[in-house]
Amino acid sequence: MREPARLVPAADKAARLLALRPHFRRELEVKLERSGYGRAEVAEALEKLVRLKLLDDLALARAFVETVARRKGWGRMRVAQELARRGAPEEAAQAALALRSPEDDLEGAREAARRFRSKSSGAASGDAGRAEALARHLSRRGFASSAIFKVLKEMAASTSRLSEARDEGSEAASED
Repeated sequence: MREPARLVPAADKAARLLALRPHFRRELEVKLERSGYGRAEVAEALEKLVRLKLLDDLALARAFVETVARRKGWGRMRVAQELARRGAPEEAAQAALALRSPEDDLEGAREAARRFRSKSSGAASGDAGRAEALARHLSRRGFASSAIFKVLKEMAASTSRLSEARDEGSEAASED
């Protein structure tokens, strides 16, 4: 056992980690065990934090889904991967993800597409190249293929309407 583990009780170390940022129970368990605390001491410390309502995987998963999906512009699949990576229990992750509807995911994909298009105007040549680049971008961000296809279809329809309006404007100007 390392020296710091003997000097600071596991519950205190866990509370300090929670003061830095919220953690899932599994994250704290791994960090405490890596710091040299025994399994029994870690389990006791985590149970104490649960009793004090300082450790709540379901509440953290819900907050994570809402915050990360909106702030980082991630789709359900990417958020689910990140929850798993951080050690969220499967049932907490599923319950939290259930709060986001397919419509929320579609709106998130639209917003991510708007940001992508504003940052990369002209990066790929041609409409097909831009559409492919956007599809890859949205896929990497974890959006469902149905949301990606819908966004691409909306983008194509919007581009088509703009082209028609430009063509009509050109014809009217040439008639003058």
